Amino acid sequence: MAHTNHNSIPAWSWVAPLLACVLLALKFGGVVPADHVAVLLAATVLLGACVFASVHHAELLAVRLGEPYGSILLAIAVTIIEIGLIVSIMASESPGSMTVARDTVFSAVMIVMNGVIGLCMVLGARLHHEQEFQIKGASSALAVLGTLAVIALVLPNHVLTAPGPFYSTVQMVVIGVASLVLYATFVFVQTVGHRDYFIMKEADYDDAISAKDMPSNKTSLITLGLLLVALTAVVLLSKALSKSIDDTVAAFGLPPAFVGVLHCKNSAPACVCF
Repeated sequence: MAHTNHNSIPAWSWVAPLLACVLLALKFGGVVPADHVAVLLAATVLLGACVFASVHHAELLAVRLGEPYGSILLAIAVTIIEIGLIVSIMASESPGSMTVARDTVFSAVMIVMNGVIGLCMVLGARLHHEQEFQIKGASSALAVLGTLAVIALVLPNHVLTAPGPFYSTVQMVVIGVASLVLYATFVFVQTVGHRDYFIMKEADYDDAISAKDMPSNKTSLITLGLLLVALTAVVLLSKALSKSIDDTVAAFGLPPAFVGVLHCKNSAPACVCF
């Protein structure tokens, strides 16, 4: 983010959500056929553009909020995108839709922890040669991520109250509450208890983000509105494309779990920007 003027809003970042809203209005209004190839292609392109627009606006707000609150905002934006993609497929009730959440989470963990972080390390080393990071903050984040991944992906294989690798209703409630408590504890540590574990040195941060580069109040308010519009467009577009994604995967003879990989690929730009 160094040497970037965050007071300007690129045209593409508001044109894409606007076009997406127009397309959605035409689709839900019955003006254009929902299953037409041109409509599906336009929805796919606009979905990707809205994902980039969402993260761009979230990044501007993150600069305004500062660390570690900016990272939390980016995480929330990425989470909303992921949930929108997952719920849209699960709501379609197509074959394999009930396991798409697990498949997407597994794909996200593998792609982010291996692909994205590895790519950042390689490119960062090429650009900066020697990089710095907060070992205590990274260890805390990995500990929480590892625990949540085991709870969601491994533990269901060892419970016997429901057939297959699934939690029972009571277990899902308990696990859900435990996961929320665990994440809330991590956020408390990140923002209050040990905030210094997750921020840059003040001198480095001040050098990276100067006062003239900081988004103004007006820009921040406009960006917040565009972020909400872009996120809404992502959720609705993913719902509109959910059946087409299922049909495409089935047409190529791929396993239903591949839908989770596609969902993770759709949100990968958000993870990279994050």
